[in-house]
Amino acid sequence: MRLFPWLFLMASLLAAVPAFGVQARKGASVGKPVPQVSALKAGAGLRDRLRDGSEGPELVVVAAGSFRMGAVHGGGDSDEKPVHQVTIPSAFAIGRFEVTFAEYDRFSAATGREKPKDGRRYIPFSNWGRDRRPVMNVTWDDAVAYTRWLSEQTGHRYRLPSEAEWEYAAKAGSEDRYWWGFNAGEKRANCKGCGSEWDGKKTAPVGSFAPSPFGLYDTAGNVWEWCQDRWHETYEGAPVDGRAWETGDDPRRVQRGGSFGSKPRYIRSSARGRGKPTERYVYLGFRVVRDLGPVSR
Repeated sequence: MRLFPWLFLMASLLAAVPAFGVQARKGASVGKPVPQVSALKAGAGLRDRLRDGSEGPELVVVAAGSFRMGAVHGGGDSDEKPVHQVTIPSAFAIGRFEVTFAEYDRFSAATGREKPKDGRRYIPFSNWGRDRRPVMNVTWDDAVAYTRWLSEQTGHRYRLPSEAEWEYAAKAGSEDRYWWGFNAGEKRANCKGCGSEWDGKKTAPVGSFAPSPFGLYDTAGNVWEWCQDRWHETYEGAPVDGRAWETGDDPRRVQRGGSFGSKPRYIRSSARGRGKPTERYVYLGFRVVRDLGPVSR
């Protein structure tokens, strides 16, 4: 049987199409292919697409590893002790920036939730702007709801970071008080006494300061960030494998990183905060984590 030349041409073209290893989800728009997990390296950027074709939060891949958690050089509060070795067994991807109003407002519109205020909800009332500023006035419950929505939209598991993952990422390989050194210095972060134009007044647009060696922005100052863990007064009995510490009777949840209203002492990488999961404040936001498989260094 004689085959026409165009059949050979079509077969050749089909064979030349690269396989990206990404399956399209039902209802998802086709966009840039997401790299296979096996192709990702520590420090690589990653963004998943939502069902409408828009992009989710920008993420950075953090490799597995070990570190000393707590106030390594002393001088911290009692809740930062005892210093203990923690091993993060698997790589994960964490938000390059704190979740922004633009990102959270998309979630609010899609789910019919009330949009949080972009400033003080009480006297003196204020509006500082949305878009690239970190979302604020969100409860722990709101933050968890957002991660679940991202999971549904992308087909990947999003969640809040464990406190250990947060500190591991924030320290970025350093054991100094801040990822950049022992002293807060000036214009390194947005806090009350950090030398920036926003100090003690309001949030800064995300990414206004230099990134850490891990490629993360604003892990010190700007807004406190919710973590998954329940609050414990010390690290006695804390997990050493990077898991969130979910046991205990205290209903409060951990907050990390300090804010634009915090003194430099409270934006140290090991400094801790806490609050009821139903609380919402102008000083409080979050960043997300996405689970990954094995990742090469």
